[in-house]
Amino acid sequence: MNTQEPVRGRRVVITGMGVVSPVGSTVESFWNSLKTGRHGFGVIDAFDVTPYKVKLGGQVRDFDPLAFLDRKEARRMDRFVQFAMAAASMAMADSGLDVQAVGPFRVGTIIGSGIGGLLTLHDEYDKIFKIGNATRVSPLFIPMFIPNMAAGMVSMAHGTQGANFSVASACATGAHSVGEAFRSIKYGHLDACIAGGTEAPITPIAYGGFTNMTALSQNPDPDTVCRPFDLERDGFVIAEGAGILVLESLELALARGAKIYAEISGYGATADAYHITSPDPEGAGAAMSMQLAMAEAGVRPDQIDYINAHGTSTPLNDKYETAAIKRAFGDSAKTVAVSSTKSMTGHLLGAAGAVEAMVCALALQDGILPPTIGYHTPDPDCDLDYVPNTARKADAKIALSNSLGFGGHNATLCVRRYEG
Repeated sequence: MNTQEPVRGRRVVITGMGVVSPVGSTVESFWNSLKTGRHGFGVIDAFDVTPYKVKLGGQVRDFDPLAFLDRKEARRMDRFVQFAMAAASMAMADSGLDVQAVGPFRVGTIIGSGIGGLLTLHDEYDKIFKIGNATRVSPLFIPMFIPNMAAGMVSMAHGTQGANFSVASACATGAHSVGEAFRSIKYGHLDACIAGGTEAPITPIAYGGFTNMTALSQNPDPDTVCRPFDLERDGFVIAEGAGILVLESLELALARGAKIYAEISGYGATADAYHITSPDPEGAGAAMSMQLAMAEAGVRPDQIDYINAHGTSTPLNDKYETAAIKRAFGDSAKTVAVSSTKSMTGHLLGAAGAVEAMVCALALQDGILPPTIGYHTPDPDCDLDYVPNTARKADAKIALSNSLGFGGHNATLCVRRYEG
């Protein structure tokens, strides 16, 4: 099977992180939750879930947009943009990056969303079809709804004038955004980039759509609702939030004495070309995505210590992703540690890949592999080491993060512990 040869280019490192999530809206609280196996699931109170078969979700309950935005700004942004603005502010403060010193046109902003402003769409739709008055539709409806506005607003807030765009590849969005930022810096198009994903899908229409396609778990128990790779899994848990990273060239980071979390050394992106929602049963696309990321990083499967799996807790994803890992890793699949942190965060859709890239960086830095919680009944089709229920200490140096999206989109990031 052909894969690309390693291509020389600049090394790219992570120097800042910001997160808004159901298990914590600071990097410290987020990571502490994952290390201790604490989930963020509960009955949704953002709207009345009485008519819905699904009652639970991963809701962000500790978020105050006014901690990051003034009241007028916040009112002009959908919740998904508010999340991105908050996470980007945290990441930039964490990194200490001076955009003006680097040069505004050398710093980019690549932030994606799988869906965009669903809350805004819901509110403005009601004005036409419930109130019956089209003149009541907000003149800000379009800029509040469109998925690229998170990247646009973050760029305006931080004065970044380099490449600025939004990726929309469903659940692979966040990983694609980070991967494209990595490549832009590696090949010299940018020196630094604010990158990641954001999503605010906890809305009546999203619950209706995902429930009716039988993608969401109908389990009413928050402690067992999301159990990736377990035989009794029955669907994912929808969640909201954002993950934003500051990436920069190693030369820039060293020159300014930046703290370095980890290095991104490879990126793979492929398509299943199979089905609008189901992964390819053979796992060929996902396997090639992993192989491409490893080839670019110049590493072998037996050198990978940890995989943060897409691991949605749906019957098909977990079975086929396991098959893909076996296909990509061969005999090394038996020894690599795999876990799904969606068992705790839920599925942040377009933000998931960026949040999980952060997990890999933190796991390598701290030497702790986060668990797959809720795992109790082994599935013969899912027979790898899923780090069940309890975090594990490990001298891990290299990790992969997988993201697989509706439409057959696959993305893999290779993250390496920074050792100079």
